[in-house]
Amino acid sequence: MIFDAIAGRDQMGVGQTATNYPRCLTQEFLDRCHPRQAEFFRYWDSKRRGRRMPARIDIVPADLTLYLPELIIVDVRHDPLHLTYRFVGSREIEYRGYDPTGKDVSTHFVGRSRDEVLLNYRLAIEHRSFVYDEDPVFSADGRFREVGTLLLPVSDDDETVSMVLIHSTFRDDTAEVGPASRPRRAG
Repeated sequence: MIFDAIAGRDQMGVGQTATNYPRCLTQEFLDRCHPRQAEFFRYWDSKRRGRRMPARIDIVPADLTLYLPELIIVDVRHDPLHLTYRFVGSREIEYRGYDPTGKDVSTHFVGRSRDEVLLNYRLAIEHRSFVYDEDPVFSADGRFREVGTLLLPVSDDDETVSMVLIHSTFRDDTAEVGPASRPRRAG
């Protein structure tokens, strides 16, 4: 798998080393992700029709019903880059403990660090390709652990990303997590 050691080098200066962040930029993630996430990727992939990314018009809302609870849609503005939560599914809201719809991703993210989360978006936007993230982050109440996040860019002209679709999978860790072991929420 191609993890952060390759992705990170593009963002670093001379003499800096890449972090060991669990990020994949190849379709090898399909061998390890949740089956519903693989289905979501195949849906997005089928809508590309030979392009790098599907257009917004190619994404049919009725086709996304199964994925809505774990789906996030982020609007992308450029010059400067600005990311805003357009839609946040019910499972994502439960996981976070609040609804960030309409809010800035850079201040309402969930992940190991703001820089790592924003790098996922930058990679999807600049490379015009998917990013799979396996950084296990616990929910606000410690009950659920995010085990995989897939970022999929959308572009009306196949050049400028206007939207990113995000699908996350979760594991219920109720039995495994006690009050002393609950990690902090990252954002």
